[in-house]
Amino acid sequence: MTAVARLILQDFRSYRSLDLPVEARIVALTGENGAGKTNVLEALSLFTPGRGLRRAELADMASQDGTGGFAASITLAGEGARLGIGLSEPDAEGRRSRMARIDGAAVGSALAFSEYLRIVWLTPDSDGLFRASAGERRRFLDRLVLAVDPGHATRSNALERALRSRNRILEETPGQAQWLDAVEREIAELGVAVAAARAETVARLSAIIAESRDAASPFPQAELALSGDIDRLVAELPALDAEEAYRSRLRQNRPRDRAAGRTLVGPQASDLQVRHVQKNIAAEFGSTGEQKALLIGLVLAHARLVAAMSGLSPLVLLDEIAAHLDPRRRAALYEDLLALGCQIWMTGADPTLFAELPGAAQRFTVTAGAVRTAA
Repeated sequence: MTAVARLILQDFRSYRSLDLPVEARIVALTGENGAGKTNVLEALSLFTPGRGLRRAELADMASQDGTGGFAASITLAGEGARLGIGLSEPDAEGRRSRMARIDGAAVGSALAFSEYLRIVWLTPDSDGLFRASAGERRRFLDRLVLAVDPGHATRSNALERALRSRNRILEETPGQAQWLDAVEREIAELGVAVAAARAETVARLSAIIAESRDAASPFPQAELALSGDIDRLVAELPALDAEEAYRSRLRQNRPRDRAAGRTLVGPQASDLQVRHVQKNIAAEFGSTGEQKALLIGLVLAHARLVAAMSGLSPLVLLDEIAAHLDPRRRAALYEDLLALGCQIWMTGADPTLFAELPGAAQRFTVTAGAVRTAA
C-alpha cells in the first residue's frame, strides 16, 4: 500500500514550519474553519501533475509571512522515497521557478512522481458538479484520466496551446492556409488522443461501477457517457480515420470559428453525462444528498480503478467529506474506505463525525499554523 509516512512543509500557506509523522492508514484532521486543514490536503495534492486540489498558482501557496517561496516534501512508507516540490527563492532578476525532487535529485516535473504514487481527491467544490458548467465536468473528468494516465496532462496542455494558436491565426491572419493546415493537423492528433483517453477511462470506470454494484449501498450507481462531436468520431472510427474526419471538420469550420472567436468542435466542447441508475434520472435532477452520494460512489470506484490500472493504491484526499452525510451514509462511507486498502486523509470541523472510525485511525487537531495529535 502506498502511504505517506511523513509530511514536511516550509512556508506553505498557513504553515511556516510543519513536520508531521504519520503511522496510520486513515488520517482525520479536525479543527475550526480556516484553521488550515485543507492546506494539508492541498500540499499532498501537489505530488501529482497539475495545480493541486485548489487549482491555485504556486505563488499563491507561499506563506504571506515568508519570502515568497515554499517547500513541501513527503516520505513514503516502506521504500522510504522522499518526494519534494516547491517554489524557489527569487534569483538575481526576481524570477522564481518550480522545483521537483526525488530523493534530493531534481526531476523535470511532478509527472515523475507518478512512478511512486497516484492521488485522488474530493472537495466541497465538486458538490455542485452535476449542475455546473460542462467545463467543470471536463476538468473533473480530466483529473480522473490523469490519475490512470499521467501523460494526459502533457497532451491536454499541448492541445490547449495548439487551439490558442489556431484561434490567433484565424483572428489575425485567416488567409494563411498553410499555417492553419499545420496547426489543425496537430490539433486533430492531440484532440483524438485526448478524447480517446477520456473514453477509455469512462469505459473502464463504468465497468468497475457495474462490477461492484450493490443494491443495498447508500451510494447509488452512476451511468457515465461522453457527449460531443469528437467523442462520436472516436467511438465510431479508428484513430487515424477519426483524426482525418476531425481535421476536415476544422477546415470546414474556419469561417464559423473565426466569427465565434474560438474553436467550436473538439475535446474542449465535450461533456460528461451522469445518470442515477436506480432512479433512471440525470444526476442534476437528483436531490442534493443524492448528488453527493453519487459523487462519493464515483470517486470510490475511481480509486479502485487507479489501483487496478497503475498497481499503486492511490492516496485518497477527502475534504469535509462527512459534513452533510446522514449517519447511515457516513457509516457506509467509512466501511467502504476501509475496504479500499488505501491511505485516506479526511478533514472535518466536527470531531464527532469521525467517532465511528476504527481505533487505528490517526486523529489530529489543526489550529492556526500547527497540527497536533488529538487528545
